[in-house]
Amino acid sequence: MRNSATFCLLAAASLTFLTLSSTPLPAASPSQSANKDKNPQHLDPYLRGPADENTLIKEVRHNLLMLPYFGVFDDLGFNVNGTTITLTGQVTKPTLKDDADRAVKKVAGVTNVVNNIEVLPLSPMDDQTRIATYRAIYGDPSLASRYAYSAAPSIHIIVKNGNVRLEGVVANTMDKQIAETRAKTVANVFNVQNDLQVEGK
Repeated sequence: MRNSATFCLLAAASLTFLTLSSTPLPAASPSQSANKDKNPQHLDPYLRGPADENTLIKEVRHNLLMLPYFGVFDDLGFNVNGTTITLTGQVTKPTLKDDADRAVKKVAGVTNVVNNIEVLPLSPMDDQTRIATYRAIYGDPSLASRYAYSAAPSIHIIVKNGNVRLEGVVANTMDKQIAETRAKTVANVFNVQNDLQVEGK
């Protein structure tokens, strides 16, 4: 019964992305986009690029964002080298790794996809940590009104072996700090790495 309840909570959180098409993405400032382009980690699908962004990059962003099971417990990203797309990130389901690969291969102009997405290990303890961290962050009154009711929650919670990494976009530095503080209150969390970006920076 407990496993069933956990699964339902995970599914509910993940399926918040099903209505993404009607939700505007947070826009990146030119300096923010430039910093991400220089960042060896990845470009984020849920962060809208500048108006003059390459069409191929826009389509990759869109196709990844529209994946039905891409949720708050997953991190998908990509790098672009000519017509080769390298997928990066960490996901909770093997099917999402495969879906991302197929979605990007459909983009016109893409000739090669290198899939470096990591599938996170199965762990009941990590599942509990995901739910507890989700509740701690999205249940905080100062964050709930801005992020909890969005069809595309922009604070992603990545958990591996008891270590939590926050990935995504927030409106200001205070929200970034609050999210980290709330994550650190969760029991059995060994470490919190805050990789949240602030809009416009």
